[in-house]
Amino acid sequence: MNFFSKENRILLREMVKTDFKLRYQGSFIGHLWSILKPLMLFTIMYLVFVRFLRFDDGTPHYAIGLLIGMVTWSFFSEATNMGMMSIVSRGDLLRKLNFSKEIIVISSVVGASINYAINLIVVFIFAVVNGVPLTVGWLVIFPIFIELFLFSAGIAFLLSTLFVRFRDIGPIWEVVMQAGMYATPIIYSLTFILQRGQETVAKLMMINPLAQIIQDLRHYIVYSGSMRGWDLIGNKWIAMIPYLLPIFIFIIGYYIFHKSAKKFAEIL
Repeated sequence: MNFFSKENRILLREMVKTDFKLRYQGSFIGHLWSILKPLMLFTIMYLVFVRFLRFDDGTPHYAIGLLIGMVTWSFFSEATNMGMMSIVSRGDLLRKLNFSKEIIVISSVVGASINYAINLIVVFIFAVVNGVPLTVGWLVIFPIFIELFLFSAGIAFLLSTLFVRFRDIGPIWEVVMQAGMYATPIIYSLTFILQRGQETVAKLMMINPLAQIIQDLRHYIVYSGSMRGWDLIGNKWIAMIPYLLPIFIFIIGYYIFHKSAKKFAEIL
């Protein structure tokens, strides 16, 4: 079945709309939680790590850099977690209809993308209020988002395929995400690591596509002095790894998912 057929596009749109409507159904302030949740988390982490533990390395607009890192990580966390559980949660639909199963996972990532877009608007408002100059560099969000979407969708395809057979993947991924958050320069910056003489650690961090994405956003949107992988890694071929990994992971994830999709209804 053609994934890009009109029927599949309509089904994708309806799934995204339904998930978005049901996300905060029954809550008092509804979809305002899409904004309040990352802001509350940002406030806690800012107070703990910047005000009390002094992780601020003196980089201009450090708080905005922290906020853009938090909302980007939140998108990745939401996209992969919702994508992982998407097939299992749609088990009844799989047994009743014949359609491209990839739509279920993609709808979860698209739903997370809507939240990410809302959060980015808040980040940009904070940035302008705090004196971050509005430049053409802000347009980098579009190619970087494509990279982020491919990486998240690829991981989601892999996780959802495994989760159908092995529910232990859920808590394992939760631990991996917790470790990954502290291994990614979100709370701290690369400058903070380099100031402590850990250049090798900083270079290894920048192989991670999420680290590269966050640092690129900080460099082009928040402060041009923020270090990127290109600035840190001398070998251009190694520096290209985090840019190519999302494409590779998406292709591998999609292939494994597509190959296993025919058996999902039987297993569930």
